[in-house]
Amino acid sequence: MRTLKLLVAAIVLLTATTTTQAQVSVNVNIGTPPAWGPAGYSNIDYYYLPDIQSYYDIRLSQFIYFGNGKWIRSRNLPKQYRNYDLYNGYKVVLHDYHGKSPYVYYQTHKTKYYKGYKGKPQKTIGYKTNDKRDYKHNPGKHKSNRGNGKGNGNGKH
Repeated sequence: MRTLKLLVAAIVLLTATTTTQAQVSVNVNIGTPPAWGPAGYSNIDYYYLPDIQSYYDIRLSQFIYFGNGKWIRSRNLPKQYRNYDLYNGYKVVLHDYHGKSPYVYYQTHKTKYYKGYKGKPQKTIGYKTNDKRDYKHNPGKHKSNRGNGKGNGNGKH
């Protein structure tokens, strides 16, 4: 009888543990697109920025650019592009690449998406501080969705 009670207790405990473990989930918010990113895309890891021939890694919030003979990852753009307006510059959404080195296709991207390239019109996810679009109709929207307000390539969002 004692063995039966122990067996039932073990089954109940095992079932409770399994149920508890099945309910545990991890929700990590890695890869939030920047406010200056184009709206309407999901499951995207990179943008290519044709005007400055650089990439932006959404998952790591880093720019990737070529300098000093190698590809550099940084939260900031290089000095020569610090005043580049990320809100108004065109972003090519790389739908089909999810690796760690988008620059392996740099020659293709550089040729296909040349400096000054403009594809379909883009809306950004957020607004610049001085952007008055829709302000009369939706003033509260600008407080929470405006990014850092500078659009100067500092990579903060």
